[in-house]
Amino acid sequence: MDREQEDFQFLGFFGVFTESFKIIFSWRRIFSQITLALMLPLSFIFLAHIQISQLLFFKIVNDQDTLDFDGQRGTPSYNKLSNLISFEWTEFWLFKFVYFTFLLILSLLSTSAVVYTIACVYTGKEITFKKVLGVVPKVWKRLMVTFMWSFAIVLAYNIFSGVLFYCWARYFVLYKLGIAIFVGLLVLYLMGFVYISILWHLASVVSVLEDVYGIKAMIKSQALIKGKMGLAVALFCTLTTLFIGVQVLFEILVVLNSTRSTTIRIGIGIVSLLLLFKVFLFALVAQTVVYFVCKSYHHENIDKSLLADHLEVYLGEYVPLKAKDVELGEFDV
Repeated sequence: MDREQEDFQFLGFFGVFTESFKIIFSWRRIFSQITLALMLPLSFIFLAHIQISQLLFFKIVNDQDTLDFDGQRGTPSYNKLSNLISFEWTEFWLFKFVYFTFLLILSLLSTSAVVYTIACVYTGKEITFKKVLGVVPKVWKRLMVTFMWSFAIVLAYNIFSGVLFYCWARYFVLYKLGIAIFVGLLVLYLMGFVYISILWHLASVVSVLEDVYGIKAMIKSQALIKGKMGLAVALFCTLTTLFIGVQVLFEILVVLNSTRSTTIRIGIGIVSLLLLFKVFLFALVAQTVVYFVCKSYHHENIDKSLLADHLEVYLGEYVPLKAKDVELGEFDV
């Protein structure tokens, strides 16, 4: 990562891709260690969750069909099957809760590790996997606060959107204009969702490298993304498409058993796992590169020596970069 900071602002869509690949391949040893320790389990849990959820849900559906068509209400067999379905739903949602808990933890740990590593690469600091593991748990706490704020914002946004869609269904669904209104609401909803998602991803980087986190990191990312929204949207949509593509591949060929060959299913599962953790890694590296692009675009110079000092573990505590150290005035372009 030998590029000067003032040059980052000129990186476009393909420039970010090139820079991200360059970082990964130049430091493939440390990124391989991070991937094996964090992203491989993350990817495995994600794919396993799809398979297990399908098995649990289909079992519930089959039992519910049996109850609806073959059971006689009030009989011992009916009550037994009804209780079994209730237990299966509890089991299903408990599994979902455990899954999302592990997914969140591994996602935040992976983000912490990758962003911290790239910051060390940028400053020229010596970086080892052991050092990353020592810093990551402390950075993770800040990311958790940022995530909770992002989750609250998304929840409020979805509730507000739900009210709008309810009003549409209540008052406009039967009119000819209803379809146009629905399409307009859907487009606006997707635009807002993408915008919030981009802010959250950028805020995650801000939470690691600067002294703000939570709602302040979201506000900071909102200011940083101005002028580079097109780039951020293009990257987000591309990476989301890749992620969905891997998921669909796994669901169709492995989960839904579209092919009868067990060997092929296992092979597709392994390929899906490999592709997924590569997408995860590249996405985290790319969002960090976008952070440097935005900082450069707004002429917020980052002093490498100060950033290096703040990346150190001081008295057992992670010391983030302070805002005054990352906004040292404008550099000449």
